[in-house]
Amino acid sequence: MPSVIAAILLPLFLYLGYWQLQRAQEKRVLQAQYDARAGGALVQVEPRLQPAAALQFYRVVARGYYEPERQILIDNRVHQGQAGYEIITPLRLQNSDVRLLVNRGWIPLGEDREHLPVIATPPGLQEVTGVATIPAEKVFTLAKPEASSARQLVWQHLDMQRYRQTAGFPLQPVVVLLDPESPAGGFTRAWSRLDSGIAVHQGYAFQWFMLAGALIAIYLFIGLRREDETQPKEH
Repeated sequence: MPSVIAAILLPLFLYLGYWQLQRAQEKRVLQAQYDARAGGALVQVEPRLQPAAALQFYRVVARGYYEPERQILIDNRVHQGQAGYEIITPLRLQNSDVRLLVNRGWIPLGEDREHLPVIATPPGLQEVTGVATIPAEKVFTLAKPEASSARQLVWQHLDMQRYRQTAGFPLQPVVVLLDPESPAGGFTRAWSRLDSGIAVHQGYAFQWFMLAGALIAIYLFIGLRREDETQPKEH
């Protein structure tokens, strides 16, 4: 029985450890790509739909008009230990029907979740600069919006496909993280680096490999103990 358990658990622990190392490496590659692109010249967002690869990780500039009636709040965002929302506002590109989503930053929760905070949005033509990113496809399984119209503005995760279907207008495939220095109606913008999770993945990998090592040690100990028990004892 110990052999069966070891044969099942040991490959699993090793697989999970290597998987975590792979995730860390993927983040290193993404961060290197991010640094190379974001450190270059500004890329103009065009008034037509563009492929994600043409914009992702580049520092971009776009001109247009905010549409606060179509903005959403991303819930459960924490800044310095305080709960709040990230504000996602569509920007209708100048001389176009195409929109670009802009993450304008974090605001505190407010009085409670039933009363949304007042969100000021500058009118008129805006020039938006920031880094273009692609949100993770599946972070949470989204529940259906609640009946209250106010709560329909609050999402747990930015699902680009859901937003595109809900809005019904052409949408660029990226979200711009508004530059901290931008005057285009931003809030708290303490964007984290992509590599901020590398150490976490490495820590998990270490834990899985330690479990694999402990399993081997326990298996050997049980085997040696059984062998000792089967040896004839001298009287």
